[in-house]
Amino acid sequence: MNEDDRNLLGRGRVATRLPAQDLGRARRFYAEVLGLRPVDERPGGLLYRCGGTDFVVFASTGSSPGTFTQMAWEVEDIEAVVAELRRRGVVFEEVNVPGFRTRDGIAEVDGNYPSKGARGERGAWFRDSEGNLLGIGQPMP
Repeated sequence: MNEDDRNLLGRGRVATRLPAQDLGRARRFYAEVLGLRPVDERPGGLLYRCGGTDFVVFASTGSSPGTFTQMAWEVEDIEAVVAELRRRGVVFEEVNVPGFRTRDGIAEVDGNYPSKGARGERGAWFRDSEGNLLGIGQPMP
C-alpha cells in the first residue's frame, strides 16, 4: 500500500453539516442576514455552496452546543465583512481569556496555520439562528 492509498479522505471534499431545530427560521437567517440561498434542497435539508465548497443545514431534534467553531469562512477583508454583517444584525462574540481577546469582535491569533504563508489569522465569531457557532477568518501576512 502506497501513501496515496492510505490518504483515502485526503482526496475527498469536506462538507459541513449544521443542525437546525427550525429549518424555516434557519433558511430565513441564512438568506436575510448572510445573503445565502440554497443551491439545492430536500425535505429536511438545505444545501449551500460558498467558494466551491458545500455545507448543509439540516432539520434535527438535537441542538448544537455552540461551544466551538463549527464552520468558518476565509475572507480577504474581515473588517468589511464584520461591519456589513453587523449592519444586518449579526452580534459578534466578545472573548477575553488569557492569551485570547477580541477587540471590537475581532481577535488576532498568532502562529495560526503558517502553511498558508501567514504569521497568523484574524478571526471573528457569531451564532446563527440555531445556536451554531460560525467564524470568519483572514490570514495575517
